Amino acid sequence: MPNKTIYVADDDLPLFQRAQELVGGNLSGAVTTALRRFIELEEGRQEGYEELVLRVGHNGARQVRFAGSLLGEWRDINDKRMEHLRVFRTRKGKFALHAQYSNWSEFPADTNIFKDWRQWRRFLGVGEQDWGDFVLEIADSLAELKDKMPAKFYARVADIADHPQIEDLDI
Repeated sequence: MPNKTIYVADDDLPLFQRAQELVGGNLSGAVTTALRRFIELEEGRQEGYEELVLRVGHNGARQVRFAGSLLGEWRDINDKRMEHLRVFRTRKGKFALHAQYSNWSEFPADTNIFKDWRQWRRFLGVGEQDWGDFVLEIADSLAELKDKMPAKFYARVADIADHPQIEDLDI
């Protein structure tokens, strides 16, 4: 196996020593793992994907992470609940529907919108909401997700998925 020499600045030496401790002495393995992760993220970024961290489960108690690109977003507030849907194309060519459904009947009882004006943002659905059910569905094709979103939203996302979001004009 060929050897590669890496020159490390004196200021960075503690970083390399700590990495070597964490991997049980195999610094080469730590560097290789870090380089793989860096290459994966950077190639994805250059292809237009970003690392996404999304909440899932009741009240978004857990998180999932993947590389994707946002195709479209939909919000609806009605007398029963708030809905926030986002569709992503993943780096591996799948489609992910992330949905948040916040029923008004489950609005946190400890929230007093009359005493604290900042709670109005929460009540009106402004900003990141922290209550409700967060769902992530992954499919091989967008058509598999069609019945899980409003028809107008599906049509918009399907059009974006089939055509570039930005067309570069040579004018």
